[in-house]
Amino acid sequence: MNAANARRQFLHRTLTAAAPAAALMLLGGCAALGQREALRVNVVGVEPLSGEGLELRLLVKLRVQNPNETPVEFDGAAIELELNGKNFASGVSDQKGTVPRYGESILQIPLTISAFAALRQAVSFGSVAEQGELPYVLTGKLAGGMFGTVRFSDKGLLKLPK
Repeated sequence: MNAANARRQFLHRTLTAAAPAAALMLLGGCAALGQREALRVNVVGVEPLSGEGLELRLLVKLRVQNPNETPVEFDGAAIELELNGKNFASGVSDQKGTVPRYGESILQIPLTISAFAALRQAVSFGSVAEQGELPYVLTGKLAGGMFGTVRFSDKGLLKLPK
C-alpha cells in the first residue's frame, strides 16, 4: 500500500467516526434554536415622511421585546402591513443593533404606501366601516446575526372612529 492510499484510508476512517458526533452536535444546536420564544413587536409611533410622486411615506417605530435568554443581533429589517386582507405597505431598513436578552429595542423603519394600495383600500373601506373594525397583519424580519433571520408578526383589529 502506498502512502497516498494510506492517507485516504486514514481520512475516511476519521471522517466516518466523527460524522455521527458532528450530526449529534448539529441536531443539539438546532434543538436549542427551536426553543426560542417569538419576539413581541408593537407599533409605538408613526411620523410622516416626504414621499415621491403618488406615494405616502411614514416612519414606523416598533418596540421589539426579546423574551429569550440570548440577545438577537440584526443588521437589517423588513416589514409588511396588510389591511383588511390586502397588502397595503412595506418598508426596509439597514439599521443595525441588538435586542438584548430579556430586553427591548426601538426600531425605526420607513414604510411606503403606494397610491394604488391606498385606492384599493378606499374602495373596500365601505364594507369595513360598517363593521367598525379593520383587521391588520404586520409581519417582518430582523436579518443577520448569529441565529440568522428572526421573523415576527402581530395581528389584530383597528377600531375605527364612529
